[in-house]
Amino acid sequence: MSERTSASEAGLVAGAGHLARRSAQWFGVSGRTGFLHRSWMRAEGFTPEVFDGRPVIGIANSFSELTPCNSHLDRVAEAVKRGVWQAGGFPLEFPTMSLGETLLRPTAMLYRNLMAMEVEENLRANPLDGVVLLSGCDKTTPAMLMGAASVDLPAILVTGGPMLRGRWRGHDIGSGTDVWRLTEEHRAGRLTAEDLLEAETCMNRSNGHCMTMGTASTMACMAEALGMSLKGSAVIPAPDAGRMRIAQLAGQRIVEMVLEDGPRPSQVLTRAAFENAIRANAAIGGSTNAVIHLMAIAGRVGVELELEDFDRLVADVPLLVDLMPSGKWLMEDFHDAGGLPVVLAELAGAGLIDPAALTISGKSIGDQVAGATSWRPDVVRSMAAPVQEAGSGTAILRGNLCPDGAVIKISAATPELLAHRGRAVVFDSLEEYLVASERDDLDVSADDILVLRYAGPRGYPGMPEVGNMPLPAKILRTGVTDMVRISDARMSGTGYGTVVLHAAPEAAAGGPLALVRTGDMIELDAYARRLVMEVSDEELASRRALWTAPEPASRRGWTRLYVDHVLQADKGCDLDFLVGSSGDTVPRENH
Repeated sequence: MSERTSASEAGLVAGAGHLARRSAQWFGVSGRTGFLHRSWMRAEGFTPEVFDGRPVIGIANSFSELTPCNSHLDRVAEAVKRGVWQAGGFPLEFPTMSLGETLLRPTAMLYRNLMAMEVEENLRANPLDGVVLLSGCDKTTPAMLMGAASVDLPAILVTGGPMLRGRWRGHDIGSGTDVWRLTEEHRAGRLTAEDLLEAETCMNRSNGHCMTMGTASTMACMAEALGMSLKGSAVIPAPDAGRMRIAQLAGQRIVEMVLEDGPRPSQVLTRAAFENAIRANAAIGGSTNAVIHLMAIAGRVGVELELEDFDRLVADVPLLVDLMPSGKWLMEDFHDAGGLPVVLAELAGAGLIDPAALTISGKSIGDQVAGATSWRPDVVRSMAAPVQEAGSGTAILRGNLCPDGAVIKISAATPELLAHRGRAVVFDSLEEYLVASERDDLDVSADDILVLRYAGPRGYPGMPEVGNMPLPAKILRTGVTDMVRISDARMSGTGYGTVVLHAAPEAAAGGPLALVRTGDMIELDAYARRLVMEVSDEELASRRALWTAPEPASRRGWTRLYVDHVLQADKGCDLDFLVGSSGDTVPRENH
């Protein structure tokens, strides 16, 4: 086709199907509007064929050198582009916020909703017919799914994949999980500073996110279980050539989805899909953060989830995947075993997932995983020989310390501490606790219960991953490795221990956690789903009369907007005005 071909000759206004696509309202019209949009795109060197009515595919890229987990997504984007071109689409890459827990302060969770908002507005405001979402570190995955769900364009999520296993002195070490373990060993005097530095250089050996079943791996698996990613894509290691192949296939598939007008997120993200994901999370030993993220995604498509769903639905689901922090192996091993399809096939065979739930492949989840077999039965177990029996997933606690709920990960806890009564030792900030925890004169024993408050969504702000606070140094030196800990914070999915999280309402919102005092007796009974402080209602009322809310963390900008509008943990921590979907309505012209 000649460079001099006119707009009409290039097929820009040919075919009702083309004009029905969103992108045609930018590129497929005549007159000043079409001239303006096409001419500016021609500045990038595109020839007229890209404006012939083919689907325009956005590639939302959370690449950033400030997010080590996502620092290779520029290469993944190139593979997606290959697939889009091969299928006859027109790929256009654009940047999004990039959220990494590794560097971002005070916590990446403070910005999850901002990233979701940015993704949503980018999709709605630009000439896109479909999108491939590139994520990696844990908050980027739910943020992208939330944004895409609210716009409801055809969408596929591709994660960057887990890094290779860490190796130190002949043994596997896992990101996050062994950070907690090794640094505690150093504080206890059992590892030298030189030992710790050596381990540090051996832990993260490649591109990719945590190779344990942390939140990044969990949410990649949740995206696949929900049906928003291609089969097997969650577990392929970042350096594996299969990561590029799955990205290229995603580029091809998104073009097909646009041509077929779906499926769209609203068709995939159904109640059945969320129930499947909740059960899958229990079977893989997934992060407690999945509770908050799945509730937030569900809120964008109008699916009602309750905290009790994360307990009730997993009562019959055993732990099938033997991965850190609940087990032994790492994500490479999960990939070798056959990945998430094996787990879903086991659950489907036991009648524990809805096989009819639709996926972005156009197939049902049941058809998609049929015949999947574990090639490593030591890594992915059968229902008949699980890692842990049913009921070892997330438990939802209630009581006068958390009337709106709290969560505990049974599989990562010390069994002897799951029913425990102890004296509260209370701290109002992480910083206060970290200083106190190093003091030999700290009034604490191994039977006490450590309480950290004002670390919830409003209080910190952003609800950081500090709930598994390090044990006091004097306790570690006695050989004790776990204590009951309670907070309104979160915990990294790579973390472990008898840690009660997400206590709601949080202290900063006036929840009962704000009223507990050092010396109060607290009873945890995870088996009975109870968490109570042994303080009378009259005494609590007296304390409440003396309590004053803390000053807002900020009086301006995003943080002020967040603090004023964030929902509590039991509602997914989205902003109240972002719940729901507003669709892909084309904005009004800008001229």
